Amino acid sequence: MPTTLRATGAAKDMTLDEIAQFVEDARKAGVPGDRHVRAELSMSGKIKELAVALSPDGD
Repeated sequence: MPTTLRATGAAKDMTLDEIAQFVEDARKAGVPGDRHVRAELSMSGKIKELAVALSPDGD
């Protein structure tokens, strides 16, 4: 069973729609709103990947 929910953009960087889908998926998985989200950024500061722990132990 995965311990982290991850999302990457279909292209190199994520779009607002892809970020919204990540949030929706996290909510459906029962991730509370106060859980910290990790982001990998490109050199230009755009979001390449998002990740959130599915359990408090993975935070």
